[in-house]
Order: sequence, then structure tokens, then C-alpha cells
Amino acid sequence: MRRAFPLLAAIVLGATAVAAQNIAPIKERKAHFDEMGDAVKPVGAMFKGEQAFELAAVQSALTVIREKTAVLPDLFPEDSKEGEETRALPAIWNDKEDFNNRFKKLADAAQAAEPAITDEASFKTAWKDLVGNCSGCHKNYRKPKE
Repeated sequence: MRRAFPLLAAIVLGATAVAAQNIAPIKERKAHFDEMGDAVKPVGAMFKGEQAFELAAVQSALTVIREKTAVLPDLFPEDSKEGEETRALPAIWNDKEDFNNRFKKLADAAQAAEPAITDEASFKTAWKDLVGNCSGCHKNYRKPKE
């Protein structure tokens, strides 16, 4: 029994350490998505006519989108499929190339929108195209809220 206890303790501690490895990228990607959501939310309200158009806020949101899309693809390592509450679907790891390409497409759309959006009319057109990239990724790679 005395020999079994250290072995059992090592197994339990080892399993805990492995599980902990999953949590860091999940927490980090959640923080990035939250920041992107915070930047985009008021712009979405502008698009719906619920808030007055403000070019500076739109440009700021586009910058945040570009910054976040540059780091987010790396925050989905194989060992972060589970652990910590995550809405990431297994499809991410089943088709990582498409998943990563969607981030690139969103970044490119944000980059193209920056000089294209100069007023409310150009904003309405460019923003509609841009958010189409978001919904396509959410549909394929994110669990719906329960």
C-alpha cells in the first residue's frame, strides 16, 4: 500500500497537469473573442440603425478584427479541444485548413474595408460583406449558446 500511494499520486497529479495544459489557450482565445465582440457590438448597432454612425468606432473595430485574426488561429492547438467551457466544435480540428483560411479571409475583408468605408453608405455595403465572414465561421465551428 505504501508503494501504491506515490504511484497513485503521480498518476493523479500527471492527469491534472495534462488537463491544465488545455485551459490556457481556451482562456486566451475566449479573451480575444470577447475583445473583438466588444469592439464590433456598437458597430453592429450602427449597421442596424440603433446607434448613430461613427467612422472612428468603425475603423477601431476593423483594427481590432485584424489584430485578433492574426493571433486566434494559433490558439486552437490539438490539446485544447476540451477542458474549460468552450463552444469550439470538433470540426475546427477536423478541417483546420478551412478554419484558418476563414480567419485570413476575415482579416483581408477588414483590411479592404478600412479605406473603403468613408461614410455611412459605404459602411453599410462593406460591413455587410465583412460580417458574412463571421457568421460562416460561427455556423460551422461554434456550438450555439444553450
